[in-house]
Amino acid sequence: MIKRLIELFEDANRNFLESDLDLFLSKVSERTLCGALMLHINNLVQSSEFRNYKVDVEYNRNKNGKVKTHLKTINGPNDVIVKINCDLIVHSRGNNINQDNLIAIEMKKSDRKQEDKDSDRTRLIALTKDSYDDIWSFDGKTLPEHVCRYALGIYYEVNYKKNCVNIEYYKKGHKFDEKEIKF
Repeated sequence: MIKRLIELFEDANRNFLESDLDLFLSKVSERTLCGALMLHINNLVQSSEFRNYKVDVEYNRNKNGKVKTHLKTINGPNDVIVKINCDLIVHSRGNNINQDNLIAIEMKKSDRKQEDKDSDRTRLIALTKDSYDDIWSFDGKTLPEHVCRYALGIYYEVNYKKNCVNIEYYKKGHKFDEKEIKF
């Protein structure tokens, strides 16, 4: 499934960069870029095997909820509080218990503070984990208490100075690939 989701995202992103290049040249806000990218992803999702999923910008069904997760650091595990409101998601809005969450995307401009960028990366690590306490009784009827199990996380950084987009891919709580695309 990961390969197919990456293919879907990369096709949508290619369409986005080609048809909405003027947004990049105008150096518009992240929110505007997310909205435009959402339209391209939605077009492909609706004509794919994922047509029962929805594409939402800044969706948060837990109403400003936060999750606590364990992330490894040099000093050992630390409890880190992670806000779960993501820039752009592809999900079933709770209607598909087996795989509710497909893609979580965080977008940043390259001139933002490193702390903000790292916060987005931490969120993607948390959202792509299988569970938060490593104990989740899957009965096929109940969604987990915390938002998790996104099949794919994508960190999308727009660099206007270099006219490129840097993309990082996450799954199961880890970054596994990255690429740079010129526009």
